[in-house]
Amino acid sequence: MNSKKYQAALFDMDGLLLDSESVYTNVTQHIVSEWGKTFDWEVKQHMIGRASIDSARFLVKTLDLPITGEEYLERRDPMLEEGFKSVPALLGAEALIRELHSKNIPISVATSSSRFFFNLKTAPHDWFSLFNAVVTSSHPEVKNAKPAPDIFLTAAKTLGMDPSDCLVFEDAPSGLTAAHAAGAGCVCVPDVMMPKAPYSNAELVISNLTEFNASEWF
Repeated sequence: MNSKKYQAALFDMDGLLLDSESVYTNVTQHIVSEWGKTFDWEVKQHMIGRASIDSARFLVKTLDLPITGEEYLERRDPMLEEGFKSVPALLGAEALIRELHSKNIPISVATSSSRFFFNLKTAPHDWFSLFNAVVTSSHPEVKNAKPAPDIFLTAAKTLGMDPSDCLVFEDAPSGLTAAHAAGAGCVCVPDVMMPKAPYSNAELVISNLTEFNASEWF
């Protein structure tokens, strides 16, 4: 039983609420295969949850690609745009959001996606209208990407909450670091392929959102 009760919830989106990580993976593999390279979890585990340009530069350097991070993004983004139009929800995501909304728990999206990509991904999912706030990487107060705490501090502020009263939901180690840097608690739902060690200091680690018992935490 969890001892602390939280007052609000902040949600990452990619790989946590929506299965958009598979689109990133497929598009990235398509691009790097041009140079005979493989994009696997040895590389991806260091990229998820980070700013696009940071991830792109890491990828280019790690796989020794003959392009810059910026050039990689120029190739990638039009392909992502198409894939993001039909991204499915992950198990338990919609039900949890509806439950928290019904209990009048303030909820915010806090995603490293741009506002443009957020709109594309969420268009088929009407339950995103239940969020009290949406904070993306396009927000002017988000100066630094995860693992910096900016996005969670901004989301908490937008809800009118103290960060220490917020419970963050994340799938990425960088998001966990950002949540704790903001002073918030963090529930992690790692991809099955991710090593578990980076999540050792999370308040809770679960395999999908159906395992989360809201009444214990709020």
